[in-house]
Amino acid sequence: MIGLGTVINVGGIILGGLIGLFCGKIITSPIQDTLLKANGICVLFLGLAGTLEQMITVQNNRLLGGGTMMMILSLSIGSLIGEWINLDHRMEQFGQWLKQKTGNAKDRLFVDGFVTASLTVCIGAMAIVGSIQDGLTGNYSTLLTKAILDLIIICVMTASMGKGCIFSALPVALLQGSVTLLAKSIEPIMTDMALSNLSFVGNMLIFCVGINLVFEHTRIKVANMLPSIFIAIAWAFLP
Repeated sequence: MIGLGTVINVGGIILGGLIGLFCGKIITSPIQDTLLKANGICVLFLGLAGTLEQMITVQNNRLLGGGTMMMILSLSIGSLIGEWINLDHRMEQFGQWLKQKTGNAKDRLFVDGFVTASLTVCIGAMAIVGSIQDGLTGNYSTLLTKAILDLIIICVMTASMGKGCIFSALPVALLQGSVTLLAKSIEPIMTDMALSNLSFVGNMLIFCVGINLVFEHTRIKVANMLPSIFIAIAWAFLP
């Protein structure tokens, strides 16, 4: 069944969120803070590992770096576009709307939880590759793996940041559902180089999400950097 992968992924996020919500009620605030920092460190290393995997290659037993120009220009141009559109503010506005509509007006962490969790589970090559596979052949194995990872991530995030994290299921459903439906149109664009660039820049943005989680007084507007992913994909087609 085409689209089943996204359904499973969304279900995994909701289940992980509900488990985390229950756990959050029975653990103290200091423990929740420690969990948040621990989760931030995990996100940091996930982003770092993914970035280094794309950035560094081994040739003749030597480590070689690459993609520096693509990285700098993609992040610079993408961030300028994101600041102009102000995606960060728009995501926060949507989070505030959700907060009111879902009866969570008194939850001070709702918007931060929603935005942070959404960025963590939406950014990355697995979401795109898995959705294309699902849309073309009905093979949802990649999204099944992502669902398990997201379940664990959202479980821990919800325990420390609250129920706003559960609503990250909405952008996941929108993004992956759209890619699944448009899979035949998107597939020619997603060359090996394009996917590599997407993974490269996407993992750097995940690293930035981790920084926001670990360092309380640091506020990187990761949402405003999202257009960098599209610049990175376009870079693959430059002569």
